[in-house]
Formats: sequence, C-alpha cells, structure tokens
Amino acid sequence: MTIRHLKTARSLEARAEDDAKTRAIVESGLKEIETKGDAAVREMSVKFDKYDRESYRLSEAEIEALIAKVTPREMADIKFAQEQVRVFAQHQRDSMLDIEVETMPGVILGHKNIPVQSVGCYVPGGKFPMVASAHMSVATASVAKVPRIIAATPPFKGEPNPAVIAAMHLGGAHEIYVMGGIQAIGAMAIGTETIEPVHMLVGPGNAFVAEAKRQLFGRVGIDLFAGPTETMVIADETAADGELCATDLLGQAEHGYNSPAVLLTNSEKLAKDTLAEIDRILQIIPTADTAGKSWEDYGEVIVCDTYDEMLAVADDIASEHVQVMTDRDDWFLEHMTCYGALFLGPRTNVSNGDKVIGTNHTLPTKKAGRYTGGLWVGKFLKTHSYQRITTDEAATLVGEYGSRLCMLEGFVGHAEQCNIRVRRYGGINVPYGTGAPYREAAE
Repeated sequence: MTIRHLKTARSLEARAEDDAKTRAIVESGLKEIETKGDAAVREMSVKFDKYDRESYRLSEAEIEALIAKVTPREMADIKFAQEQVRVFAQHQRDSMLDIEVETMPGVILGHKNIPVQSVGCYVPGGKFPMVASAHMSVATASVAKVPRIIAATPPFKGEPNPAVIAAMHLGGAHEIYVMGGIQAIGAMAIGTETIEPVHMLVGPGNAFVAEAKRQLFGRVGIDLFAGPTETMVIADETAADGELCATDLLGQAEHGYNSPAVLLTNSEKLAKDTLAEIDRILQIIPTADTAGKSWEDYGEVIVCDTYDEMLAVADDIASEHVQVMTDRDDWFLEHMTCYGALFLGPRTNVSNGDKVIGTNHTLPTKKAGRYTGGLWVGKFLKTHSYQRITTDEAATLVGEYGSRLCMLEGFVGHAEQCNIRVRRYGGINVPYGTGAPYREAAE
C-alpha cells in the first residue's frame, strides 16, 4: 500500500518564511495602534485601503443610504440566507441548557450560559465583498444575545459595500466601521479614543487578520484561528468525476493566492482527469489569476490504495472544508475526527456552507480542526458554574473532606476556609491549621 502525490504544494519551509514576514508586519501595526490610537487606524487605512475619512464608523444616515442601494431581489436573497443561519443557530442555542442539580443532600451545583458582553465581528471584503460572513458572525452573535456587537469590513473599490453593510445591519450590529485588516482587528481589540475595545473577536480573514487575532489572543478572546481558506475533496469514481472535483477545488482556490486545495482519491484515473479539468477550467474562469496561483503553489493531488489510507491522510491534513463524494460518505462522517466542516455527497458543496445553507462558514484552518470546531452560537456564550450549600450537615460533611484534602496539598489557609465552617456548622473543634478529624459520617 502506498500514498502517491501526483501534485505537491509549496514546502513547509517556504510557508514558514511567509508566516514570519506576516508576524513582523502585524506586530508593528498593533504597536502603532496601541500608541497612536485613531491616528494609526487612519494612517493604516489610507496606506492599505486607500480610504480616508474623519471617523470610520458609519452614521445611521450613511447606513440607511447604503442599504437603499441594495436591490429588492438582492435584499430578499440576503434575508433568506440570514434566516437559514439564524434558524440553525437558534436550534444550537436551544440545545444549551442552564442546569441546577442537588448532587447530595444540601449541596446545589449549577451552571449558567452567559453571553460574551461585547464582540467585534470582522467581515472580509477587500477583494470580494463577503456578505455571508456578516450572517455567520453578526447574526449568530445576535442569536446568542450579545449586548454589544460591532462589525468592521474594509472598503470595496474605495467605498463601503452596500450589500455587506445591509447584512451587518440586518444581522444586528450596533456599530459598523469601514476599516480592514490589521487596523480593524487592532482597533476593535485594543481600542482607540473613539472605539471602546471588545471582549472577543470573531470572523475569518486573510493571513494578516489571522495573525493579528493570534497575537491579540489572551488580551481578548477569539473564535479560532481562521486563516486563508482550505478545501479538500475526498472522492472515488462511484460518486464523482474530474469536472466535479476540479470545480469544487477551484471554487475555493479563488478565495486568495494562498488557499490550499487538496484532492484525495483512490483512483489514479480520477486524479488525472481532475488535473486535466483544472487546466481546462483555468482557461475560462474569470478568477483564474487568483485560483490558478493558489492551485500552482498550494494545490495537491494525493492517491491512496485504500479508504483507510484516505481517512488517515484526511485527518492528518485536518482541512477546513472537506467535500466527500464516495460510496461510503457516512463511513467518513462516522470515522473522521479532524476537520472544519463536512459536505457529504455530490448534491451539496462548500459554497452552500459558505453562503446559504445555515451552518457557519467560519472554520478552523492550519490543522486547528484537531482541537476545535468552527464558529457557532456557543462560542458567544460563557458557561459559568455556581454552588450553594443549604444545610449545616452538608457544610460540615463537605468541609471535613475539603479540610483534609487542602492539608494534603499543604494549603493551610485553604484548609481554614473549610475548618471554620466545620466548627460553626458542625460544632467540631478542629485545631487551627490541622485537617478535620475522621469520623463515621465523613467516611
């Protein structure tokens, strides 16, 4: 059994060099925002987006004027897509219950799901206006009942994109800013003279956006590290052909110049047919400059002998999007453990998930699918526990165990927190700085 690479991507070393350059640029930009605030945001917006204005927050009048430019048909489509996202997010939210249980007589434990109090939603839009990203972040945060939702998107061809602004507004954004990249992420997380910092950042973006979120993580929460789009097609000859595989690969490769796209198959014929179809489609697709560069540098074709090998390779790559078109799609659903989202069968596709079907399109990249899933309503909620003891007997019993376990670790002050309750509620005279004595009730 062998695994054969008919096409390979750029080396890991070359990718690491790109990452190092990105890290340095982002670190410098965030320092500028930290020290110069609004002035730095303006300088960077002029430099990177060629966009200059006194305040980058849109007024209510500006928002209304931009929404008026969206046609009724476009608005209907936006509302349809947003409704699908809201419905699924609400079902997810309804599955998350606050609980309170009595674990033993007199001991009450529980947890509450509390919304994050402020969220900054980044919506990409410099190259392509990512209308759908507004649904995925802003509308989902709204379903979670986040009290303050701010949204930022770069200008598109020198102006705010009306459809993106409409989607942000309909999604429930309380503040909308027209700024992109490092300056948007930095301003929302660090804050400026005019922008109050948020508690959490969410949303996809390019390598600079992803790196800015990484560097700011800890200062604020983040949804996940969502870098350049990744896609994988797992296919065999029973469910797919070269045209279908090539279309699904290039459909995601057009996101940017560094979007990995991988075909994983057990058919050398399907692999070669796909390569030929990619060459053909790149001659006619309008986004060939972008998709072709991504495919040249980051495209891969891997042929395996068995489905077990395909599964192992897929879990190792842990791609953001995984399109499965085989005679055993449910087998992959059952056994795959590392990915962003699965798209099962030839009738669905990644674009459905990107734009309209209702699942969230902000997903883990760069192998982060090994330890996290994608953005969902639960990311905007914090699960906080609480406890209550309602009887003297329970306070005494738990206190005795707590006292001895604290002393076992050498925490005398901790032990005294337990001991004072044992003395007051149990009437047991525990000498200061010692563990509570064993007794029948504490066995």
